This record gives sequence, C-alpha cells and structure tokens, in this order.
Amino acid sequence: MEIDRKGLLSKLEALKGTGFDYLVKITVVDYGKNMQAVYFVRDIAKNRDETLEVNLDYKDPWLPTAIDIYPAADWYERELMEMFGIEIKGRITKRLLLEKWDGIDPPFRKSFEWNKEYRTQV
Repeated sequence: MEIDRKGLLSKLEALKGTGFDYLVKITVVDYGKNMQAVYFVRDIAKNRDETLEVNLDYKDPWLPTAIDIYPAADWYERELMEMFGIEIKGRITKRLLLEKWDGIDPPFRKSFEWNKEYRTQV
C-alpha cells in the first residue's frame, strides 16, 4: 500500500490498533532518481502481513520516527540514516550503528562511488 510520508504515523497507529503488533523491517529501495521506504508489519495472531511504501524526495529524504509506535524501529531507522542518508525527524538518539566516515554519499545509495577512497574518521 503506497502512502504519503505525512500520513505514515497515523497509518502505522491504525495498523497496530487492528492487531499488526510486530514491525518486521524498514528498508529503502533506491531507484537512482527517487527512493522508496518500505515498512513491513505483521499480525502474528492472525498470520497477516502488510507492507507500506512511502515515496521519498531524493534531494531531501526524510521520514518521521516510528519509535513511539514500534520501539523496534530504532535499529532500522539508524540503518536508514547511516546507510541511505535519510533524515529521521523526531529521533532523540542520532548515534550511528557501524562506523563514522566522512564520505559525501551514503554507501547504500546508487550515487555512491565505489572506486573513490573515503577517509574514515577516528
């Protein structure tokens, strides 16, 4: 189901209220000119799955934090920030998962130049 990022939290709250109590994964698909965040939620009791797709602006990608609805979103949002360069609005903790580096492009974006040398911050 494709939704607008401004309506994401209300849709997640509605899903959680109808039994979708487990956040399976949040990831991003980079199509080169645009990106799409994908939320996977599950109703364990009824064995149902729902997928939410949110289109993102490539030049200004941001999402609201879903931690208040699904606390497990913390790790996935940190991955989106570090690997895809997506700003997560409303987050308190900004620390990275893996490493500090000063590259221009996030490493999971298609614009990332693999042959370029990136200097790691120590």
